[in-house]
Amino acid sequence: MPTLPIRCPVETPFIDGFTIIRSQLEIPTSFSDAVLQEAADSATTGPRLPAGVPSTVSIIDRRDIEFVTVDPPGSQDLDQAYAAERRDNGFRVFYAIADVAAFIAHDGPISNEALERAVTLYSPDMRTPLHPVELSEGAASLLADQDRAALLWTIDLDAEGRLEHAHLERATVRSREQLDYQMAQSRIDDGTAHESLALLKTIGQLREALEAERGAVSLSLPSQEVVHGTDGAFVLEYDVSRPVEGWNAQISLLTGIAAAKIMLDGGHGLLRTLPKPYGKTVRSIREAGKALGIDWPAEMSYADRVRELDPNIPREAALLTQSARALRGAGYVAFNGELPELRTHSAIASEYAHVTAPLRRVADRYANEAILALCGEYETPEWALKAMPEIPSAMGRGVSRDRRLEKAIVDFVEAVVLEPRTGETFDAVVVDVDEEDNRSKIQLRDPAVVARIATSAADLGAEVKVRLDSAIPDRREITFSLIPDKK
Repeated sequence: MPTLPIRCPVETPFIDGFTIIRSQLEIPTSFSDAVLQEAADSATTGPRLPAGVPSTVSIIDRRDIEFVTVDPPGSQDLDQAYAAERRDNGFRVFYAIADVAAFIAHDGPISNEALERAVTLYSPDMRTPLHPVELSEGAASLLADQDRAALLWTIDLDAEGRLEHAHLERATVRSREQLDYQMAQSRIDDGTAHESLALLKTIGQLREALEAERGAVSLSLPSQEVVHGTDGAFVLEYDVSRPVEGWNAQISLLTGIAAAKIMLDGGHGLLRTLPKPYGKTVRSIREAGKALGIDWPAEMSYADRVRELDPNIPREAALLTQSARALRGAGYVAFNGELPELRTHSAIASEYAHVTAPLRRVADRYANEAILALCGEYETPEWALKAMPEIPSAMGRGVSRDRRLEKAIVDFVEAVVLEPRTGETFDAVVVDVDEEDNRSKIQLRDPAVVARIATSAADLGAEVKVRLDSAIPDRREITFSLIPDKK
């Protein structure tokens, strides 16, 4: 449900609120001297083969490939660089991934700290990086016009975009240009994109069609974001992605699918998993669709139905929110020898692994070392195998911390921007109803606010009016009440 953003002046109390949240959630704000020293030393000495990798392993020179990066505006922690070309019978995708392991000791201060942090955390006024910026935004980042150590994926697809073969090896690459989403979208749309970038649309759309064919679930839920605007103000808005973001995501998904296949064939690795939704859950979502008056033929699958829902239509936005309940329980599973019982990601409808964001996610570094060894036909380094069983719990803690931080930031900004509007009436849509707790979730049309309301009297999907009774920034709390329909 897109809306105009709310802008907040950058004042000391506002920044103080973010600082207090980080303190309460024990978000780290700095690195130890030992971590910073290792980062400085590594950035100076440059990349090297990690421990346990045979010295005979070659690092190929692929600076001839015209890579570009496609990321959010202002990003400096660049994990991936993309290029593609046509083949006689399909396409070849080149995907370069930052070689983080080439800069850090597996048992050193940076590695140990990364296992504690697990993921990069983002606040509106700063980021809390997984690795020191000397590496994550410097020597290890795939910045444009710089020779960089990378893990190079070469992925062959047929004419329909189906995976035929994939291979991973260490390489030296050089990105030609750093593009943000708007730049990439504009060039593709106006026909000025070079062939490789233009193929991002072609391949992305083919992969999207195959995703639908597999029965993968794609939820277009509007998410709240607090971002730092170009005018120096903080912006609270619903994120509405461009098509190029979806095409770009398909390259990452393709790589993760290829990675999982290699590790499963090789007998060890680290997977990203999600169990299938319970039949009872899907049935309840169908019932919600029926109550909302949304056509859902018996032969139409859950995945096909939610893929076609439009978040701009109130009742469909409500069903999208309900549908998210079926996508709970994502996690990681490490294996060595016996294959895990759960090895698929139900939303992707395939085996899948996280391997494309090692600068921002610790799991990827370990999975990539297993894949490199399997592709290079040498033994996976012992340090990677030994650490893998720890990764699922480490990632679980990191992701949980990330979600708590995101929620606290959004709740705080909501309270700040709404405090002066206490007593006003707003248009909203009921997107969830909990009759047991007598509560509902509402989504305001403007500003970009999602909140709980102490009533279950309104129907799911109903368009209602609510009054803002209070907004207390210090408690990150807002309270609405339903205005009864006078009809």
